[in-house]
Amino acid sequence: QVQLAESGGGLVQAGGSLRLSCAASGRTFSSRAMGWFRQAPGKEREFVATIDWSGGHTYYADSVKGRFTISRDNAKNTLYLQMISLKPEDTAVYYCAVSRGVYSGSAYTDYEYWGQGTQVTVSS
Repeated sequence: QVQLAESGGGLVQAGGSLRLSCAASGRTFSSRAMGWFRQAPGKEREFVATIDWSGGHTYYADSVKGRFTISRDNAKNTLYLQMISLKPEDTAVYYCAVSRGVYSGSAYTDYEYWGQGTQVTVSS
């Protein structure tokens, strides 16, 4: 059974940093792209970042570009999201996801497996 477990969320002041992790179990995803999405209260789930199967190619939403860094450790079957210069508008539940292929984009439908999410709250 495939499981994705996010961790690292919490409450932080504006300008602060957090590092999210997503540990995958049940199978290895070294041949799949992975990504992060987020969903704020009353809003639709939105794309944050994606990384290809090798970690060599990344793509970010404009709203987080330059502040967030996605990375992966295939040996540990783990995905990361380093977040700096956090803003109150970054407050959301953050979800990791596994793509259907080796590369992926920003579309929700590109992703096959999803975690349960971790809450990130940024206070002003």
